[in-house]
Amino acid sequence: MADTRTADQSGFSAAERSAMKQRAAELKTQVKNGKGSAKKQKEAQACLDAIAALPEPDKTIAERFHAAVTETAPHLDPKTWYGFPSYARDGKVVTFLQPASKFETRYATIGFNEDATLDEGEFWATSFAVIDYTDAVDEKVRALVKKAAG
Repeated sequence: MADTRTADQSGFSAAERSAMKQRAAELKTQVKNGKGSAKKQKEAQACLDAIAALPEPDKTIAERFHAAVTETAPHLDPKTWYGFPSYARDGKVVTFLQPASKFETRYATIGFNEDATLDEGEFWATSFAVIDYTDAVDEKVRALVKKAAG
């Protein structure tokens, strides 16, 4: 991640501050969207819009991740979370894609939050680096999503 901090700033980079502002805007929009299926439709559209706005290769990775999640776990609701394409159960984000372009990193990350049911003993991975979303990656992602979604 490119570090754009200066000594007089709050300790957050410009990208981190931008992500926090994006999240605050998402929360305001969620309140405006109301409840029920209309809200879910608007959140799903926001997810698709976020994917469409990504540069390559993040866009292709996000599109394939979206397909994997929506086909494997159709009960998860697409939405955005800090501007990331995300998928929630009962309003809680289970899995998300952090594009490489968001923080100028060399790879995108597929992450799983604590509501994902990936627990394996005392130690398990909660995020995975993705440079290229191949068919082999898709197979692994679908297996993780299936397990995570419960």
